[in-house]
Amino acid sequence: MRLVFAARSEYLLAAIWLSTAAASAGAEEPAGRAKQPASVATISFQLDIQPILVASGCSTGACHGKSRGQNGFQLSLLCFDPDFDYVALTRSARGRRVFPSAPEKSLILQKAAGILPHGGGVRLPLNSPDYETLREWIAQGAPRRREVEPKLTGVTLSLAECTLQPKQSQKLSATAAYSDGATRDVTAQTTFQSSEGAIVAVNREGVITAGPLPGEATIMARYMSVIATCNVAIPVSGEVPAEAYERLPRRNFIDDLVWAKLKSLSITPSEPCDDATFLRRAHCDLIGRLPTPDEVRAFLADSSSEKREKLVDSLLLRPEYADFWANKWADLLRPNPYRVGIKAVFNYDQFIRDSFRQNKPYDRFVRELVTAQGSTWKNGAAVLFRDRRTPDEITTLVSQLFLGVRLECAKCHHHPFEKWGQDDFYSFAAYFAKLDHKGTGLSPPISGGEEIVFVGKRGEVKHPLTQAVMSPRPLFGTAPPIDQDGDPRDALAAWMTSAENDYFAQVIANRIWADLMGRGLVEPVDDLRATNPPSNPPLLVALGKYLREQNYDLKKLLRAIATSHVYTLSSRPSERNVSDTRNHSRHYRTRLRAEVLADALSDVTLAPEKFEAMPAGSRATQLWTHRIDSTLLDTFGRPDPNQDPPCERMADGSVTQSLHLMNAPDLFHRVTSDGGRAAKLAASDSSPEKIVEELYLHCYGRPPDADEIALGQQVFAASGTSRRQATEDLLWALINTPEFVFND
Repeated sequence: MRLVFAARSEYLLAAIWLSTAAASAGAEEPAGRAKQPASVATISFQLDIQPILVASGCSTGACHGKSRGQNGFQLSLLCFDPDFDYVALTRSARGRRVFPSAPEKSLILQKAAGILPHGGGVRLPLNSPDYETLREWIAQGAPRRREVEPKLTGVTLSLAECTLQPKQSQKLSATAAYSDGATRDVTAQTTFQSSEGAIVAVNREGVITAGPLPGEATIMARYMSVIATCNVAIPVSGEVPAEAYERLPRRNFIDDLVWAKLKSLSITPSEPCDDATFLRRAHCDLIGRLPTPDEVRAFLADSSSEKREKLVDSLLLRPEYADFWANKWADLLRPNPYRVGIKAVFNYDQFIRDSFRQNKPYDRFVRELVTAQGSTWKNGAAVLFRDRRTPDEITTLVSQLFLGVRLECAKCHHHPFEKWGQDDFYSFAAYFAKLDHKGTGLSPPISGGEEIVFVGKRGEVKHPLTQAVMSPRPLFGTAPPIDQDGDPRDALAAWMTSAENDYFAQVIANRIWADLMGRGLVEPVDDLRATNPPSNPPLLVALGKYLREQNYDLKKLLRAIATSHVYTLSSRPSERNVSDTRNHSRHYRTRLRAEVLADALSDVTLAPEKFEAMPAGSRATQLWTHRIDSTLLDTFGRPDPNQDPPCERMADGSVTQSLHLMNAPDLFHRVTSDGGRAAKLAASDSSPEKIVEELYLHCYGRPPDADEIALGQQVFAASGTSRRQATEDLLWALINTPEFVFND
């Protein structure tokens, strides 16, 4: 009997649906159904209903938009798939969520209005405008679309930029534009979000309110899959005379653009740093090692007005430059040797290092990587495609590293904070569809064989929803045509490195700016998007333009930054820039990179760290794999070798790092080594004062002041302390200070 009843119930539900529900696109009206009055506009599921579901949070990842939905009801994330959502709402679960004969009894309304128990709470208050729109849509028979339906083409905010005083408020409104020329106020269905909630808050209605502190924030407004932004600034209170900015030194275009931004926020820069600080800063930033005492003495004694520029030029010519910058790029490109093979990774590392030794133009470096083929034992660049083997894997790496576009989200759904969707992702991935491999393949944990990467005669990428074969297409603009039997990657590389592609030059310029200035104009450095705008847009544009004009010579960009006045600013805050953390009104101190710190310890102790699988005397910046054991490097943020590139370093300090410097047995043995610096200084004829000065020059790159000399002499004068023990204690103490560990 139960089976019969269930069958009859399904038949009854089907009959109700046929008699009341609107037909799908192109279907005829069921016979005998009363037509809607001409005065009542047909409500569109895609244009009218889905925005309500998104704005109410129904289709977010925390609710029904998660991978398996919530309590049996699933929507596509942020309603990126209207066909799926329409079926889920009107057809799945036997259509029980909508009841056209009595719309207010529909489950979707009763739960959203809180009439029936709902885990998400009240989402559509009874009789609210959105509730009434949804109710009317159900009453109309839940139509899929209008007979002639326009497409959403864009969304604009009433303000693109806004300057507020502390505690001041401003209302934003959102307007949607459609392909038929119509516009609509969609503020009520728009989701607003602030990038810095403590600086500028925004509520559900789009009212932005400045906090008590000066700063900047970006308000993101998302209506369906379209994003609009408003940049909000809260200047520092009080007036600054215009002459204060006009008097600031201007050594190149960088200074002009930074001063202009500071002026708009009424922020004044810090004073320039002293020569010793600049010397150590430039050494650590450009070649990744500390200056020697002789270099410090010579630089401080030089009275030339051009000595800082000459220092930068000389550092960029030193051999340490290539190893230091190759080590940075190896982070982003280096795969796990246990996955792709030791010989392949070593060959890959040598390709990267050789590129920096040649000062290879950056666009050529990227083209050689993106279009690489051949033996992984002969062409190191080809190892990129031994590790990333499928078009979708390659796409996420190439787009993020070289364009600053994170497409990972678009692989499965529309990017929640950007314009990229699945069509964009898989059209981009189609450039790698013909890639093939010949050889032993991968066999972790030991993949020792040679592999040949080549371009085959066939290969395709399909859209996961429509199963349509995707044609190669760039993310924006126009790429060169692809020869029928050619390599599609050639066209991709030409598009990536073309002058019309601003992303390419700007993302590498932003990386280098972050390396030298302590913070990128865009953070994270590889996430360029409208909802994550640069702190100084004109400066980012200018840096990218300058790099293109210099034929992508990275050394010339490094020189431009390092010889600007902004680079020379002290890290000490002033009254008007103490709260600034993103506009470079002062220098932002950073912890020494793990390899730089390891080499610095080797230099100051005269007891080099020994690395497996490396020649004697090798420096940490020369390591070809993170698989080489080093507790110190791991403690100070070296990437996990099991992590999927691009590897992410941990730049923050930690208690573990402090404990390691204070207690590591290996470091203790290096400080107290018989052949170490402390032992040699103690055995020399130098006075305690000279020993103190020598240690300060080695560790800090500056001579000690009078108080520091007096304190050091007290260590030597302590009762029961030998000359060697005093030297070792002082060296150990200097190593365990922020001035040694941080680059100022």
